[in-house]
Amino acid sequence: MVKLTKFETARIIGARALQLSMGAPILIKRPKDLYNTVQIAKEELASGVLPITVNRPAPIKIEEEKDEDDE
Repeated sequence: MVKLTKFETARIIGARALQLSMGAPILIKRPKDLYNTVQIAKEELASGVLPITVNRPAPIKIEEEKDEDDE
């Protein structure tokens, strides 16, 4: 599995916390003392049950133009 950057992690946790606050079902067994949607989203991400993927753009390869003077 590819390691997520801190920005990707924050985006995923924020999006999932919003879903939970809007009534989405919790994908893990919630501890009795845990009601904070951000903490629940962190637990879901840590347990690996979130069906969220990250699409990273492929790097663009730029070839340098060869000058005829270089030869």
